[in-house]
Amino acid sequence: PRSCTLSQPPPPFAVMGKQLYGIGDVDLLHPPAELEARKHKLKRKIQTPNSFFMDVKCPGCFNITTVFSHAQTVVICGSCSTVLCHPTGGKARLTEGCSFRKKSD
Repeated sequence: PRSCTLSQPPPPFAVMGKQLYGIGDVDLLHPPAELEARKHKLKRKIQTPNSFFMDVKCPGCFNITTVFSHAQTVVICGSCSTVLCHPTGGKARLTEGCSFRKKSD
């Protein structure tokens, strides 16, 4: 008679960067920022949007234009009429050569 031992399946893990978090390893009151950033915007401890405003620098005339990160129309530079970004299904895609920075609150 052989004895059968039932082993429990391993708990699910969340991989963030190079760290591995098990279910019981995360402090629920003070979760790591990388875990919070990956959650849905309504499932975070404090609800925050994924969108932001950014300053985009035109590669031709170096003029700075404020653009919404999820713009739904083509954004054109006001002085030289260069296309700065194209809309996609979510975030707007910047034209090659354009640089940006997030606007602070």
